[in-house]
Amino acid sequence: MDIRSELHKAQLFQNLELLAHQIVEGFISGIHKSPFHGFSAEFAEHKIYNPGESTKHIDWKLFAKTDRLYTKRYEDETNLRCHMILDNSSSMYYPEVKNLSLDNLNKIGFGVLAIAALMELLKKQRDAVGLSIYSDTYDFHAPEKSSERHFQMLYSKLNEVAAPEGTKDTKTYTFLHQIAEKMHRRSLIFLFSDMFQTETEEARLFEALRHLKYNKHSVVLFHLLDHTHEIDFEFGNAPKRFVDVETGAHIDLYAESIKKAYSERVTQYQEDLKLRCAQYQIKYVDVDIRSNFSKVLNSFMIERQKFA
Repeated sequence: MDIRSELHKAQLFQNLELLAHQIVEGFISGIHKSPFHGFSAEFAEHKIYNPGESTKHIDWKLFAKTDRLYTKRYEDETNLRCHMILDNSSSMYYPEVKNLSLDNLNKIGFGVLAIAALMELLKKQRDAVGLSIYSDTYDFHAPEKSSERHFQMLYSKLNEVAAPEGTKDTKTYTFLHQIAEKMHRRSLIFLFSDMFQTETEEARLFEALRHLKYNKHSVVLFHLLDHTHEIDFEFGNAPKRFVDVETGAHIDLYAESIKKAYSERVTQYQEDLKLRCAQYQIKYVDVDIRSNFSKVLNSFMIERQKFA
């Protein structure tokens, strides 16, 4: 069965917005375990106090409850502009999952749910959100807006995401350059991708990442991988056929025979990617799609406070 043809027939999730709401509620209910203890019921109306700011708007009642300093937010404050970028290339549909659920996700499912959850948080803050989706083409772009109608349109678009037809090579760097050109006002940019490219294209990919930083944008790369298979290369001892979902090329081999060399190469690529991100002041976040969404949401909270 071709999972891509199946995904064209139905939505990714039955109720994406509800799932996103559940993820956010679970995150906020457990927020006392994070650096944001006490920042739940008042989440939408307050921001963390930064030393040097005026103390005029500190909420002392909230300080008495949480032992942390927060300032009140006001409607006329400049809201955040946030842009989500989703890699929708064929490799993002690994592993093959027939019925996506919170406990059974592939990379594209995790990316869609993570973006939807971040949108829930941003909507609580009355922030503006934009979205770009690319595969073998630049599939979709919506500039940053904060209206309820806009959010509903983005949820609908995310839920309609489907893999590109056929096996087509995706050049991520091409579309990152195009997206960067569209970002005219300082924004917080989140990129969800497995970052798979051929070795000869790595330099171009790194250059495209640097382009995203122009105009004083803040960029966070969520590097989505299935750690069990794509890093640890756990496929057992039986012979397997490995197929490149973007080119259709395949090879038959015993996974154990190349496991060590493969893991070393992937680990080195990750280290190179982390190094380039550090050089360009891009936040790199390694995400295992078999984990929960706390790493994504915590990273967002930290970066949002730094950006404000």
